[in-house]
Amino acid sequence: MSERAQPFHCPYCGDENLFPREGAGAWECRSCLRGFTVQMTGMIRDPRTEGGAP
Repeated sequence: MSERAQPFHCPYCGDENLFPREGAGAWECRSCLRGFTVQMTGMIRDPRTEGGAP
């Protein structure tokens, strides 16, 4: 996984006018003038492989 993956759309307005900001995972949308962060919280288990065959 790359150190900094770029989001494709603003989570608030859906526009693609995004630019990186200072800070880990920080982005700004210049369309709606909002700043946000993207953070990975961890891996999840694959529900298809838990508990045997469906």
